[in-house]
Amino acid sequence: MQKSNRTPAKTGATKTKRFKSAYSKDEMVEIFRRFSIQRPEPKGELEHVNPFTLVVAVALSAQATDAGVNKATRALFRIADTPEKMLALGEEGVISHIKTIGLYRNKAKNVIALCRMLIDEFGSQVPKTREELVRLPGVGRKTANVVMSMAFGIPTLAVDTHVFRIGNRCLMAPGKTPDEVEEQFLKVIPEEYLFHAHHWLILHGRYTCKARKPECEHCVIADLCRSPEKTFDIPAPLVELPPQVIGGAAL
Repeated sequence: MQKSNRTPAKTGATKTKRFKSAYSKDEMVEIFRRFSIQRPEPKGELEHVNPFTLVVAVALSAQATDAGVNKATRALFRIADTPEKMLALGEEGVISHIKTIGLYRNKAKNVIALCRMLIDEFGSQVPKTREELVRLPGVGRKTANVVMSMAFGIPTLAVDTHVFRIGNRCLMAPGKTPDEVEEQFLKVIPEEYLFHAHHWLILHGRYTCKARKPECEHCVIADLCRSPEKTFDIPAPLVELPPQVIGGAAL
């Protein structure tokens, strides 16, 4: 008889590799303390006038920039700021406004379907729970979290490309998927900073810890950061930044 060269299969359940933050609790408190001094009241940069236009704007922002979405939706939201008005435009009417945004045909289809569901099932009101929000066409967990936070003041953490990148690059909340990164961040973000954490991380990723080349020399947490990509370890001066300018208005 020939002997098998295969290694016998291991018995028992395979352990799932769990990633951990590279920072202590005190270090995370210090990181978010500095973010809070930099931007005491951070704001989302998607323009909207009510919860309905917010959920539409966030849904449209998938694989698009906030600036690009804002440019497309300014005229749209002036004439369609309710589900009924948006539905009256129809898909082609929505497309005429958002055709500069990627995947605009599919997004327009989802917007119209979203309006119908809001009218038929929610009395034209945007629901407040994640379970209800993710039922809306074109709305995933990230969009639901943004709407819950920005429209209703519910502390959540939406993981977009910036938050995902910082979680992994800076080793704050490593994970292979947005859900994993969200789970890890929620374990390490100090509770007192959770409400604004989403915006602090997004703005830090958008303007400092940039995708192509992080600007470590402008980073207020450069001394604490444990990213293998870090190029500078002296923190930038900890001062409040100028007000954000959104839609031509300083906030």
